[in-house]
Amino acid sequence: MTVREFQKQFGIIGSSQELKNIIITIMQVAKSDVSVLLIGESGTGKEVFAKAIHNSSHRASNKLISVNCGAIPENLFESELFGHVKGSYTGAIDNRKGYFELADGGTLFLDEIGDITPAMQLRLLRFLQEKEFVPVGSTKTVKVDSSVIASTNQDIGRKVREGTFREDLYYRIKVAEIKLTPLRERKEDIPLLTEHFIKKYNREFNKTVTGISQNVEKIFMNYQWPGNIRELEHVIEHAFIITGQPVIIVNDLPDELKKFAVKEENYK
Repeated sequence: MTVREFQKQFGIIGSSQELKNIIITIMQVAKSDVSVLLIGESGTGKEVFAKAIHNSSHRASNKLISVNCGAIPENLFESELFGHVKGSYTGAIDNRKGYFELADGGTLFLDEIGDITPAMQLRLLRFLQEKEFVPVGSTKTVKVDSSVIASTNQDIGRKVREGTFREDLYYRIKVAEIKLTPLRERKEDIPLLTEHFIKKYNREFNKTVTGISQNVEKIFMNYQWPGNIRELEHVIEHAFIITGQPVIIVNDLPDELKKFAVKEENYK
C-alpha cells in the first residue's frame, strides 16, 4: 500500500513531508505488535492515527477500545481498566468486564496516559509485562491478548525526571514512539484540510460554500493554530453557521481570528 492509498483509506488529509514521514512510520509499526506511544499537542489527530494503526494491523477485525485516561475519576480507574466482581465495593451490583478484557484480541487506546496515578502506572506496567491482571475484588487471574497504543500531549520524559511517571513504564509503552507534527509546522496542509472541512460542512449544513477569501487564506497561513487541526475544523464550522454567502470572509471567523487579523495586517 502506498502512502496516498493509506491516506485515502483512513481519511488522513495532507501532503506535507512531515505527514508522509509519520504515515510511513505508522505503516511499519502496524505490521508489528509492539506498544506504541503517540506524542502530540491536543488536536493533532492522535485518535485518528491510533485508529489507522489498529485498522491496518492484523487485529483490525477485532475491537479498538478507546479510553480517555484524564476523564476517569481516580477512584474508578482500576475498575474501569481491569473490571470488578459483584460486591467488590459499594455500587458494584454485578460483575463487570474492564477495558482490557473488552479489548481482548484487539487494541486498547489509552489517550492522555500522562494523567494516570503512580498506583495505576504500576498495575499497567504489570499488565504490559505479563498480559494478565486480576479484576477488583477477584482472586482469579484473567489473561488477554491485546495490543496497547498510548498517547499524550505532555512531556513524559520530563515527568520521568521529576519522578511523577515510572521510567520502566515509559520505556515499556514507547517501544515505538511517534511524534505528531503540529499544524503550524506543516502549514502546506492547511489548504487541503480547509477544502476537506468545507466539503464536510456543505453536506452537514446543506450549503454551497465554494471556498475562503484571500484575506482568510492569509490569516489561516499566518495564524499559529494552538488547537491544531481540531481548531481549524471548529473555525470552519463556526464560519458555516455565520456565513450567508458562497465565500467565507474575515467577518465569518471567530473573534480570536478576527483579533489576530487586526493585530497582524488589518485584513478586511
